[in-house]
Amino acid sequence: MKKIGLIANPIAGMGGSVGLKGTDGDIFKKAIEMGATPITPKRVKDFLGNLKNLNNFLFIVAPGKMGEDYVKNLSFKFKIIGDIDENTTAEDTKRIAKLMVEAGVDLLVFCGGDGTARDLFDAIKLKIPVVAIPSGVKMFSSIFAMNPKAAAQIADKFIEETTATQEKEVLDIDEDAFRDNRLVSKLYGYLLVPKVQNLIQSSKNSSRIGRTIEDNKYEIAQQIIEKMEEETLYLLGPGTTVKSITDQLNLEKSLLGVDAIYNKSLVGEDINESGILGLLDKYQKAVIVVSPIGGQGFVFGRGNKQFTPRILKRIGKNNILIIGTEDKIKGLSCLRVDTGDEDTDNLLKGLTKVIIGYREELICNIKC
Repeated sequence: MKKIGLIANPIAGMGGSVGLKGTDGDIFKKAIEMGATPITPKRVKDFLGNLKNLNNFLFIVAPGKMGEDYVKNLSFKFKIIGDIDENTTAEDTKRIAKLMVEAGVDLLVFCGGDGTARDLFDAIKLKIPVVAIPSGVKMFSSIFAMNPKAAAQIADKFIEETTATQEKEVLDIDEDAFRDNRLVSKLYGYLLVPKVQNLIQSSKNSSRIGRTIEDNKYEIAQQIIEKMEEETLYLLGPGTTVKSITDQLNLEKSLLGVDAIYNKSLVGEDINESGILGLLDKYQKAVIVVSPIGGQGFVFGRGNKQFTPRILKRIGKNNILIIGTEDKIKGLSCLRVDTGDEDTDNLLKGLTKVIIGYREELICNIKC
């Protein structure tokens, strides 16, 4: 019987819907004050609900809200290890991960974001393989499963047979810089991940800077501006490709946030879920403009969690414009969504048009 460790970061991803772009340090307290609610419980529940080999492993879990709470009322065999205080910290994650290695776990499953991945690297390096359930705001590292269901499939495959592992990148994202509209990242280290095709995301690729790419972005911006309708609210997602639209309109744009324009004037800057809902109440028609993350293909669920399932359902798939440079889009096998809500993901998936230039489009498939 294999031993599977489980560690959950209870505050991971809470800053997303309120536009805080992370929960490192004490930022989660501000997120709570702004009305954020935990998303980790649902992500872990989705993972556990999709496991198939329930009788072939023993869960070694962190106490309370870091693991125990999710399995204690289920039929899983489990054992609690370590101890935690009411307010959990990164040190709890590191300490318990080390205890799990000492206990001989074969695979460590964790739920969190890039910050949790860094904590795991600090604690265990390449000693045992990990499966990462995505629950953070950004998740630019390449260790994360596509979604909780994919994480369960990876764990099942690992339990069923001896699965080869590979070293995958853990990226260090400066959250203070990220909140200040600057993307500062560096390679932090590597973690071992079961080698399972099409279930693990790639690391984020930056848009290449050069005349050809910049010309392509200019063409995309011109196409969007030409298509813009009067009396329509445009909600612009993060990224340099989307920012090229406001650059052409001589408007300010937060590079890593969500902004809003109406009749080609700025009406909202770096807004969160609450701010977006307020604008949707004010303006009758709205359109979202987003660009997928390079290398990963995520349209929603990574880096733009201000677009919550509530907002996406209200706006609808037909009022979403996806844009991307030709090299970025052609470098992806498909587009992906991981909103945290299965109904919303199903609403968005399927064939869709992607604007890749002036009057140029590609048909791409959105998968969950």
